[in-house]
Amino acid sequence: MSFNLAYPSQKLKPYIKQYWAIEHVLKSGAAYLQRIVPSGLPELILYIDHKPKSEKRSIEAHLLLNGQHNDYYDLHISEDLSIFSILFQPQGVRQFFNLPFSELTNRSVPLEFINGALSKELQGKLSDNISFNNRVLIAEDVFCQQLTANKKDYDFNRISHTVEVIRNTKGVVEIDFLSQQACLSRKQFERMFLGYIGISPKQYLKIVRFQSALHINSQSNDLSMTQLAHESVYYDQSHFINDFKALTGLTPKKFFADCDSVSDFFG
Repeated sequence: MSFNLAYPSQKLKPYIKQYWAIEHVLKSGAAYLQRIVPSGLPELILYIDHKPKSEKRSIEAHLLLNGQHNDYYDLHISEDLSIFSILFQPQGVRQFFNLPFSELTNRSVPLEFINGALSKELQGKLSDNISFNNRVLIAEDVFCQQLTANKKDYDFNRISHTVEVIRNTKGVVEIDFLSQQACLSRKQFERMFLGYIGISPKQYLKIVRFQSALHINSQSNDLSMTQLAHESVYYDQSHFINDFKALTGLTPKKFFADCDSVSDFFG
């Protein structure tokens, strides 16, 4: 199994967080179960050969746009699997696809249903037997062209700023403060945030604080669960446990024992 990671050009950095790929996940042939938890980041994912299966998600195509999700699901991997992924900034994906992202919440939608021409171009170019670096160059070229066709607007700047505030505060910030930062009423801000990010500000703050706990734990994995809850600014231990159960289906202790606890959002 091999893993690769690359970062976008300066032009695409406001919209794309990173590219990653993993090859031959199951070369030995043994079945594997991967739990997917909310990351706060939308993703365009290409299954190059075989596709995994999931009871809670419909994986209908090899090229899927994954919206924001506020729950967990499992991928059942029973055949050799290779993946190329474009991980977007929370607000960045909206610049390439002209639709309200609340329509993609908790869904994995075939890209051909959203933009047939783009899907055909990407799948045709990325599915060939080429290197990871060449796939990154192809994605950069395609999305730079897409960016030219969709001008950045003032609303994008508002949401980008509030996402940065959320990131800097690790999800511990009042929604009223965020709406003030965006120069909008709370109702206007919540509606705009939902359209760009795909879920409500309240749900998103929960995910980012959860991701902060993953990041803190990965940096200092000798912390007790009580210490981790405190470092992640949860109100109390029960709130910490309840959020983990809602977002992962497991208690914090069980999750850290059984699952990959690296934060995609803060990594």
